[in-house]
Amino acid sequence: MDGAKSRAVSDAAIEHKVYARAGLLGNPSDVYYGRTISLTLGNFWASVRLRPSDELVITPHPVHDLVHFNSLDHLVNRLQSEGYYGGVRLLMALCKVFHSYCKNNNINLHRRNFTLSYETNIPRQTGLSGSSAIVCAALNCLLDFYNVRHLVKVEVRPNLVLNAEKELGIVAGLQDRVAQVYGGLVYMDFSKENMEKLGHGVYIPMDISLLPPLHLIYAENPSDSGKVHSTVRQRWLNGDKFIMTSMDEVANIALEGREALLEKDYTKLSKLMNRNFDLRRSMFGDECLGALNIEMVEVARRVGAASKFTGSGGAVVAFCPDGPSQAKLLEDECRKAGFILKPIQVVSSRLNDVDLNTLKN
Repeated sequence: MDGAKSRAVSDAAIEHKVYARAGLLGNPSDVYYGRTISLTLGNFWASVRLRPSDELVITPHPVHDLVHFNSLDHLVNRLQSEGYYGGVRLLMALCKVFHSYCKNNNINLHRRNFTLSYETNIPRQTGLSGSSAIVCAALNCLLDFYNVRHLVKVEVRPNLVLNAEKELGIVAGLQDRVAQVYGGLVYMDFSKENMEKLGHGVYIPMDISLLPPLHLIYAENPSDSGKVHSTVRQRWLNGDKFIMTSMDEVANIALEGREALLEKDYTKLSKLMNRNFDLRRSMFGDECLGALNIEMVEVARRVGAASKFTGSGGAVVAFCPDGPSQAKLLEDECRKAGFILKPIQVVSSRLNDVDLNTLKN
């Protein structure tokens, strides 16, 4: 690409959309050297827009980064429902992490500036990875603005997204970020050997046509989520036998689930989804999971549907093995319980030719 053409490209606005994600099987074993299967939801997304500008500007969102209020009551109510933080801090943290990574890896960046802005419709506090979607979309904008996509390996990008969130004290694992970087349906192996040798897991995209119809259940106001601090991580680090064997079983559920999907054995998939949640419940306990989250799972089970958390709580992925009639029963039960039910729209992999080439190298 000649200089004039390169400059013309860099002067154009860049926009990237990244979808919400749901953990189908294996979670929460991604931070325990386990395996997981996740998918991206076309129902919800975050988009980031980058346009060249004279100064580097991070534009606050008029709703999610609100700093003007009608009254003190308005401010307090807003903080109770939305929390203190919007997306500006996420974009700033990603810029820092991206700059550090490029500097440490001798990737030269041009000196032109830009303005970043974002939009999102991912429901808050639903365990659908709304924060990482914003960060991942911003990373894609930076890769294209600086024309370095071919220099930052696809496998490494989830680490950058995670590191940006860690800058802000957000506790999370790689699973969500892998799903959002790759898009579609992804099987992930986070074995200790892989993590120590490669610095990341082994990620295998799968054909979304292997999936049966799935549904998403969530509450409009998920404030009744579990508030009790979990001791599971520390118990695992301490070598607690029950936690370690349970996490091993959760990881094996993802391994078995991959085979079930490849064979389209949805009876087995249903059993694995239910077992996945039951293991989580036995490890974390009902107080930690929260009554509202447990009720979302049980609403599905009352009509014979398989169900489990999409993440750490806030939303549930459900599968109706008996088809549309069972899905109608689920819809009725969710309505009675005050939950929202949506058919999941799974989007296919969003990797482009440049990304696929980096996977080969």
